[in-house]
Amino acid sequence: METKKYSSYKQIEEDLEILKLEREIYYQKTLLSIDKAKESILPSKSVSFLGNLYEKVFTGTYGTILKIAIPYVINWYINRKRGD
Repeated sequence: METKKYSSYKQIEEDLEILKLEREIYYQKTLLSIDKAKESILPSKSVSFLGNLYEKVFTGTYGTILKIAIPYVINWYINRKRGD
């Protein structure tokens, strides 16, 4: 590696500013890589959407009614298929 010789403080400050910006670029690239890795590991947005939808549907009075009614409907369907 060649040693650089500076003739003024201004040149040193410019190089330091360039190094600072390069360091920030590499830092941001690292953060982006981490975010992409998290996205590949964590559930997709569609799964999150379904979770949010489930939460909205099964909360409140309507949700309570559904939670009570669904087992009865399933039981009725199972028994109907058996011919009972």
